[in-house]
Amino acid sequence: MLRRMNISGATDWKETVAPDEVERFERYASELRELQKKHARGGHPSRALHAKGHVGATGELVVSSGLPEALRVAVFAEPRSWPVYVRFSNGSGRHQRDRTPDVRGMALKLVGVPGRKLIPGLEDKRTQDFLFIHTPATPFPTPDEFVSFVRANATGPALLLPRLIGTFGPGRTLALLKRLASMPKVPSLASVPFYTALPLRFGTMAAKLALFPVGPSAGGTADALRENLISRLRSGPLSWSLRVQLFVDERTTPIENASVVWPEDRAPFHELARLTLPQQDVTSASGAKLEELIDRMSFDPWHAVEELRPLGAMMRARAIAYRESVIERQAAPEPDDVVKLAG
Repeated sequence: MLRRMNISGATDWKETVAPDEVERFERYASELRELQKKHARGGHPSRALHAKGHVGATGELVVSSGLPEALRVAVFAEPRSWPVYVRFSNGSGRHQRDRTPDVRGMALKLVGVPGRKLIPGLEDKRTQDFLFIHTPATPFPTPDEFVSFVRANATGPALLLPRLIGTFGPGRTLALLKRLASMPKVPSLASVPFYTALPLRFGTMAAKLALFPVGPSAGGTADALRENLISRLRSGPLSWSLRVQLFVDERTTPIENASVVWPEDRAPFHELARLTLPQQDVTSASGAKLEELIDRMSFDPWHAVEELRPLGAMMRARAIAYRESVIERQAAPEPDDVVKLAG
């Protein structure tokens, strides 16, 4: 539940950049690109991660009126509506069954956003992306651990455990497997919260964002994630409350350790906007064309203005890895408008 209280966020956050970071992250990006080629279907590379899309849809993000001054940042500076593309996905680089444990993702692309953007060559594009997963933090504190896990997992399930033990040692492997096993199950993509999990700038402050579903929860878990979401969108609109959680201090809300859940009792969420996907049939002829377009798009947290710049080593590693992935699969250019799909 959204808590009503005075808005305050510390501005003394900082990033810690290792001297060899760029070289290391370039190497990791090359590894992920090779996996992307390996997992290509029909000779056409998909995403290095979040390869399997469930649904692509359109909607609008309506910024709340009367926001406190501290929260009026960038796209949230004034009450208005932003047209948005949305993509739901599984986190793996493979196309696998939904019953396989995995991270679930939700990516937003706001269109028509003014201001200079961060990605070289795309500075004048009028888009702003936000990427979410269904857990408030990642199991991995650093990009080094994350890539080591992806590397071990790429050998297949039979060799995963010995590879993990060889990489992390038995104690860390056990802790990691427990963390992965404790990830919340997702009966429906329309009824669970989604989190950026990683921090970003929020004006002079730092923050994480989250989407909390508005309305009744889905019933039953028999349907696959795509079918469930298609059915719900055919029946009516879906909505989420977009909220911000502000940095407090390095010990409580660390910037560089991606595995720490920021505690809500110290860093409560505050509502910024409402995301709504109107009733639509993504299986119609026009819906299929829209989904194809959205699947070809790139969703990158670095499609952003400086006031919303991604923070931390995991985000900095993403900047390089996503660039390589986009090049490999020849992603669609940034859109200038949002295709309307109704009914």
